[in-house]
Amino acid sequence: MNFRDWATRVTLIFLMLAALILALLAGKATQLQQDTAISNPEITAWRQYPQIQVQSVTSENKKAEDVVNAPAITNQSPGRYTTTQAFARYKPKLEIAAVHPSNYGERYAQDINRQTLNNQPIIVLHETSNSASSAVNFFQTPHTDETVQASYHAIIKLDGTVIYLVPPEKRAFGAANSVFDGPDGSETVKTNPNLPPSINNFAYHVSLETPPDGRGNNFLTSHSGYTEEQYNSLAWLIAQSQVPEDRITTHKAVDRSSQRVDPLSFDFDKFLELLGTYRQLSPIYRAQK
Repeated sequence: MNFRDWATRVTLIFLMLAALILALLAGKATQLQQDTAISNPEITAWRQYPQIQVQSVTSENKKAEDVVNAPAITNQSPGRYTTTQAFARYKPKLEIAAVHPSNYGERYAQDINRQTLNNQPIIVLHETSNSASSAVNFFQTPHTDETVQASYHAIIKLDGTVIYLVPPEKRAFGAANSVFDGPDGSETVKTNPNLPPSINNFAYHVSLETPPDGRGNNFLTSHSGYTEEQYNSLAWLIAQSQVPEDRITTHKAVDRSSQRVDPLSFDFDKFLELLGTYRQLSPIYRAQK
């Protein structure tokens, strides 16, 4: 074999290897685009969710990963809503509890079919099946089984204490097989080929601690209800969001497994009345309308 033939073969082999490497890199880049979190506020409106008031928190878990660096809430102007003086006067106790990373994930920019996701945020109301501490313990326990993994973004205890669990920009596993039927039609997202579609990718999940008479019985249809402190803290928390009333829903309403009925005995009218005292339409938004 002369030198020219040898050089030609080496060159061809090099070009084939280079093409293979480029193809692998392109595939990896596509997969990363599919699997990484949404960080662009124009793609996802996660900042429309309630933010964590870190500066107000006094908790042993204050240094919880992914939580302490979240921005403190400010009066949300010039958005749709601004908070009121009643909001400023109400001072619930705040805590932070770190959730194990297996029990929450990233918000996706694309579904499993690589379709761009642009769902507007919703807020889903839940209740714990037992005490708040029991729920926190479960969320702090590692779970490798995807069908068991679960979390909320926040829990409101019987005394009105707000426990921050998962940062709002992350995807809490609050509802499994679920669909939101909103003013623009049915919305759900499939991000895992092994699990049913759900609303988790665009939902903020907040749960009320179940009263003692509602615990330990999965077949209850009602219980004594929630405390005044819980209603006020829930309205205070949601008032920090830019999510409109017609995109605030319940676990029972979005569930498609026919197994979830929470929150039981919830007075939606009372909650909305309180929400109206803690936030109002901004003058800028009213003027635009």
